[in-house]
Amino acid sequence: MKLAFAINELRTERSGYTTTHLALRALRRGHQVWYVEVGDFALAPDGRLDAYARRLPVDRINDVGELIAALNATVREKTDLSGLDALFLRNDPAPDALTRPWAQLAGVNFGRLAQQAGVVVVNSPDGLYHAINKLYLQMFPAEIRPKTLISRDIDAIRDFIDAVGGAAVLKPLRGSGGHNVFLIRPDDKYNFKQILETVRGEGYVIAQEFLPEAEKGDTRLFLLEGEILEVDGEVAAVRRIPASGDLRSNITAGGRAERAVTTDRMRHIADLARNQLKADDMFLVGVDLIGDKMVEVNVFSPGAFHAAERVTGADFMTPVIEALERRVIAARKKSGSGQQSS
Repeated sequence: MKLAFAINELRTERSGYTTTHLALRALRRGHQVWYVEVGDFALAPDGRLDAYARRLPVDRINDVGELIAALNATVREKTDLSGLDALFLRNDPAPDALTRPWAQLAGVNFGRLAQQAGVVVVNSPDGLYHAINKLYLQMFPAEIRPKTLISRDIDAIRDFIDAVGGAAVLKPLRGSGGHNVFLIRPDDKYNFKQILETVRGEGYVIAQEFLPEAEKGDTRLFLLEGEILEVDGEVAAVRRIPASGDLRSNITAGGRAERAVTTDRMRHIADLARNQLKADDMFLVGVDLIGDKMVEVNVFSPGAFHAAERVTGADFMTPVIEALERRVIAARKKSGSGQQSS
């Protein structure tokens, strides 16, 4: 299988990232692997879709550290993307929102072109387009979502916070990694305006009812093709505990990963989320759960996947690559049958 990963920028890639571990697992299964930055796509005058991509060597890579080193040492080469079997969109548009707005939809748009050229693209470019910001959560059943207001009106936000008891989480509609996430408490009236201006400066504000269980962290649960990913009885999930004095449980923001306990309620939430995820052809997602609610759906580049492997001892990467292999095989069969009938 010829597989490419679309990423934001090479300089931001790290050995602990999910993308890195997926790439290593693909290499170990004998696949050819490329990395493409979202600024390196090109559509030729004749309609050919190219990319200035970096191909990883098939040997000399034994671990993620060597993979990152090899990636940085590899020279970009012009590559015809229609010759790929699969393109895995792993770029996060949120960090590009302010500094590189042109890059936000690059993966989605060029992913569509690759799809039209017969390449298997995950997650679905059309599905990702609908999930470009946190408004996507509102497409899921109300039963599994916390009470939420999305607005830029200061008075409306203040009224909402009062209506939910004076405690709420404020965050930008576009964001990731715990960026500009604040907890407003009843005694924060003197800081309210300053906090709101900070979040509102990035556009629309999400005001979400505060779930008391959030102080103990959240659980990131991974779903593959709409189903909870399980291997030998181990569930692909991780409990993320925030650093002392911090609301954010994101590992990139200082949170730590612990083994998660999967409850019947979590499975029920996954059941109710499945139809939407499958309708949008979301191949691999991470859903964040607090108490009995789903507070976020991470579809672009959900992290902490390797942390789930580390705390459980299970191999979750291989089933993801295997599922992608099945999609490629199915696409080849469909293409072959189509050619025979034409």
